[in-house]
Amino acid sequence: MTDTTTPLYRDPNTPVDTRVRDLLARMTLREKVGQLNQRMYGWDAYRRTPEGFHLTDALRAETTRFAGLGALYGLFRADAWSGVDHSNGPGAQDSAALAELVQRHVIDSSRLGIPALFVEEVPHGHMALDGTVLPVNLAVGATWDPDLYERAAAHAAAELRARGAHLALVSALDIARDPRWGRTEECFGEDPHLAARLTEALVRGMQGEPADGFAADKAPVVLKHFAGQGATVGGRNSAESELGLRELHDIHLPAARAGVRAGAAAVMSAYNEVDGLPCSGNHALLHQLLREDWGFEGLVMADGLAVDRLARITGDTVSAGALALNAGVDLSLWDEGFTHLEEAVERGSVSEATVDAAVSRVLRLKFRLGLFERPYSTGELPPAGQGRDLSTALARAAVTLLHNNGGVLPIPPTASRVAVLGPQSATYVHQLGDYTAPQRSGVSVLDGLRRLAPPGTDIRHAPGCALTGDDLAGIPEAVAAAAASDLAVLVLGGSSARTPDTDFDANGAARNAVSEMTCGEGVDLAGLSLGHAQHALLDAVTATGTPTAVVLIQGRPHVVPERAGALLTAWYPGPWGGEAIAEVLLGRTEPTGRLPVSVPRSVAQLPVYYNHKDIEYGGYVDAEAEPLYSFGHGLSYTSFEYGPPRLAGDVIEVDVTNTGKRYGRSVVQVYIRRLLTPVWPRTLELHAFQGVELAPGECRRVEMPFGTDQLDQVGAVEIRVARSARAALAVAPLVVRLRA
Repeated sequence: MTDTTTPLYRDPNTPVDTRVRDLLARMTLREKVGQLNQRMYGWDAYRRTPEGFHLTDALRAETTRFAGLGALYGLFRADAWSGVDHSNGPGAQDSAALAELVQRHVIDSSRLGIPALFVEEVPHGHMALDGTVLPVNLAVGATWDPDLYERAAAHAAAELRARGAHLALVSALDIARDPRWGRTEECFGEDPHLAARLTEALVRGMQGEPADGFAADKAPVVLKHFAGQGATVGGRNSAESELGLRELHDIHLPAARAGVRAGAAAVMSAYNEVDGLPCSGNHALLHQLLREDWGFEGLVMADGLAVDRLARITGDTVSAGALALNAGVDLSLWDEGFTHLEEAVERGSVSEATVDAAVSRVLRLKFRLGLFERPYSTGELPPAGQGRDLSTALARAAVTLLHNNGGVLPIPPTASRVAVLGPQSATYVHQLGDYTAPQRSGVSVLDGLRRLAPPGTDIRHAPGCALTGDDLAGIPEAVAAAAASDLAVLVLGGSSARTPDTDFDANGAARNAVSEMTCGEGVDLAGLSLGHAQHALLDAVTATGTPTAVVLIQGRPHVVPERAGALLTAWYPGPWGGEAIAEVLLGRTEPTGRLPVSVPRSVAQLPVYYNHKDIEYGGYVDAEAEPLYSFGHGLSYTSFEYGPPRLAGDVIEVDVTNTGKRYGRSVVQVYIRRLLTPVWPRTLELHAFQGVELAPGECRRVEMPFGTDQLDQVGAVEIRVARSARAALAVAPLVVRLRA
């Protein structure tokens, strides 16, 4: 007699943990190992033909190898590395159909009908054709606006799920301690508190409120990279780090801790090592700290090929896979090591119980997503205009006015002739940042000014030079345009744009910088200068005497001489960033951004982050030691006055007044300085912040929580409220005793 009873794992009314145990008990070791592998590049799973998408033999071989598929990375990834563009890849309208085609094959290939996780890059929007591109994380950090970022993250999640993907890989945990690092653009900034608040916003936006399952428009997040990847020596990608445990816990773990508390579904172990132990093989980090101390029950994914790198210390890929699994990695990425876990079990280097624990976490996520009941997307894409509006809003909020000597900005109505110059002035491609799919359109600074400037404004344009190289032939044309104008807008910066000529490592990092690349993964710099041609253009334009405003579009803080009357940075503002920049230049909106990183005067000063240890550092004989612009700095077209801070219970209060003539937004920043403490303190630590928008003459009381959970061993602190870290050092502090 045939048993027709529905297996427990197929019953959606059964608790998830029970379903996991039931399914796990039915699986062979081979099937279990298959759930822990994410071996394929997703773009190799299909080919586009005139008749539609067809599955490849490579996908069939992979699903045959493990009787199914645990996860598939980058089914929708489009860029120079994958070779996917609008001619051969899935767009917004046919992505869901491709996902269903692949998923049906996976389920049919699995004896138990286990669906695959589709894992996608979402560094600043879904990295797919027609996906909304947001400003890079460094620009998000410059907004100091978690609420706005949460709305943008929710939109990215809705796009991802509507296409049929499930899991979002998002940079959030790296802290920018050395701007020479090419991945600085992927960091929220140099400060752990700012990064923690934005990481919380990211998790809330993409995943929704913590729950057993995920809504159809919400996506579980993989927070990367865990931990300390922003502290590599010399700013070199994937280099060694020299992290003590206190520096690790003070600076590089708070964002991860905040993300875990917010309910993050997964984290990605980093490439770097901590005290000699690579993160993907670090049991103390991935198991003892993350799981035992923090109570994290989610998934740990290795970074691309990070498991195989462990063979350098274990001797072969089989033992490398065993080391990673025993340390706490659940899901590999492109590695060979995890494909040999059956052999590792036979060798006795991994127990099947350890395999079962990892498989359980993979399956639990699939059940929470509802993939056994709803393996295919049925959602609708959110309106494209909504994504553009959110991206532009982030870009607008990130524009930071660094100096404005003589009131060059906003561009006055009397400036009837404006020269728009520089290699970044007429392109949107270099506004996008790394990890970006090919775009169909965008708005450059020149486009934005031409559209938004008052009628009759004569806007002249000359690029002057390229972003890289020493060709100065175009500078005379730019100088002539500037000399004949009432004001010059000089748009300089860098680029992370990849091209098909880029030589890539096996994990997608650039092996060589081609064309005009000056930033991005694998593009680290020894110096922070913009380059000879751009500096020559800056010198020549400012020498004309025409009032000049410099706009920097960049993925890291470059060193720029203060020769122009005004200086703004917009970081990489996304495809519509030119519109946001033009609005600020013309005074249609206020510059509200604040620096998420300190800007050095020269690379020889590094490091210049504000929260160094409170030691009487000596200066340099041949240069200043302080940064050119400090963390938190940013000017407005109006002015603000702060009253003295007060502590009312667990709340810090301060009165803020707009003393200028324009509506504006100030970011109130609360810093603490530890006085009586068992360990050597830092000069300052950001403790809280809040944006406040005020009309001219308006005064408002701003209240911020004064949490003491990180101050349990501290006897007394100074509370300093100011506009920036540097300004905080100059204001009178409020001294608070925390314990007798």
